Amino acid sequence: MAFNFGGGNANSASLTAPAFGTATTTPASTGFGFGAPNTGAFGGFGTTTTSAGAGFTFSFTNPSSTGGGLFGNTQNKGFGFSSGLGTGPGAGAGFSSGLGGTSLGFGGFNLQPTQPQQGGLFGQQSQAPAQPNQLINTASALSAPTLLNDERDAILAKWNQLQAFWGTGKGYFNNSIPPVDFTQENPFCRFKAVGYSCIPRSKDEDGLVALALSKKEADVRNQQQQLVESLHKVLGSNATLTVNVEGVKALPDDQTEVIIYAVERSPSGMSKRVPASTLFNYMEQANVKVQLQQLAVVMAVPRTALSPAQLKQLLQNPAAGVDPIIWEQAKVDNPDPEKLIPVPMVGFKELLRRLKIQEQMTKQHQTRVDIISNDIRELQKNQGTTVAKIAQYKRKLMDLSHRVLQVLIRQEIQRKSGYAIQMDEEHLRVQLDTIQSELNAPTQFKGRLNELMSQIRMQNHYGTVRSEERYIVDTDLLREIKQHLKQQQEGLSHLITVIKDDMEDIKVIEQGLHDSVHVRSGKLS
Repeated sequence: MAFNFGGGNANSASLTAPAFGTATTTPASTGFGFGAPNTGAFGGFGTTTTSAGAGFTFSFTNPSSTGGGLFGNTQNKGFGFSSGLGTGPGAGAGFSSGLGGTSLGFGGFNLQPTQPQQGGLFGQQSQAPAQPNQLINTASALSAPTLLNDERDAILAKWNQLQAFWGTGKGYFNNSIPPVDFTQENPFCRFKAVGYSCIPRSKDEDGLVALALSKKEADVRNQQQQLVESLHKVLGSNATLTVNVEGVKALPDDQTEVIIYAVERSPSGMSKRVPASTLFNYMEQANVKVQLQQLAVVMAVPRTALSPAQLKQLLQNPAAGVDPIIWEQAKVDNPDPEKLIPVPMVGFKELLRRLKIQEQMTKQHQTRVDIISNDIRELQKNQGTTVAKIAQYKRKLMDLSHRVLQVLIRQEIQRKSGYAIQMDEEHLRVQLDTIQSELNAPTQFKGRLNELMSQIRMQNHYGTVRSEERYIVDTDLLREIKQHLKQQQEGLSHLITVIKDDMEDIKVIEQGLHDSVHVRSGKLS
């Protein structure tokens, strides 16, 4: 499951503590190994593995001097937004910041500045700790502590290794040197993995800024108008400036993400969006931050895309404590390099946060699928109703067409009344007689009509059993059937009349023959 994250402006200040990494960096040439190479989903992020056998070995080289580190000076700090990145305090659900130097930050991508810089995150002038001493102390704590100078030092070394694997605790190795602090960013922490997040596509000209509010989504939607009015007051209540909401999305831990943009109208009537960097820099002012906090705003993040150079720099520099080999493999395994970017996940808290975000996105997708399913069912219902109406209108159109035809026939009869039959009318009469003869042919339409009538009677007979079936005969067809039956009845009546007349004639003939026979008999007698 990929999660959206956006980069900030190179000149904007960080809001929270970094999500990953520390002020120190691990050069690509530094290597520590713990036995066999790590191949699991978590762990195994040491930069190199020197042996596959038991025991512990290490080697290191002095890194190049880079000042500033993740906590560089405040004049050139990066800011990042993620839906599943960062573990720093106050990061909120899906929000984190990090990355020093001249590049954008993505929750702990410990990119190094191009030039040595001084100054802490809060303007304190401090130098970065000596990297070689830190590496030597870590190596001594893991391999050869000299705290007790007996066999117990070997047990202490194993204990320090276990703490380094876990990413917590202190590693004691010498009485005269302070212990080493093991954090989850150390190269030997096993609870690490690499996920993927969406590359932001919004431009600075789009003016989109994401606000994280410590309120539920329902409350934010109900008070959306009040929120817009309050934000307009925060922006100075400028009459030429309007605040618009691009979208509202729920975040884990009862937080809500609100994406806004501001539109500025000039006296000439033209309007344009305020750039995201300008709007974000205004919100970063101290007095404005206080007003935003009163509105339950936890964090503000600009939604801006990365330039090809910035994206390339992010991919070339793995996060603090992540093995470059694992990082390169993550880039190779990227399912969609055009849309996704690898993101390190350090510790179970980060994994839990991404899991919560994934569950939240799954719930939103399911809600959207349910809405689409309801729309499809409604459209199917409307389609059935529309088809029935179309069939009804077709029948009505046919009836109206027949009525119009009858009116035209009567009008034509009235118009031609008193005139002799013309040549074209005679041809038309011949054609009609031909059609009539074809209709009356026993093997043609009349026979089929009789068969159809028989089937209709059978269906009416079985209709008592299957009462749910109903048949409707067209009005014109029913009229033609009645006309045909009437003609048949008239023919039968005429035939009966002829037969009766013939019977009378036969009786007359028989009576005449009988009388003639009696006359002849009388004469003979």
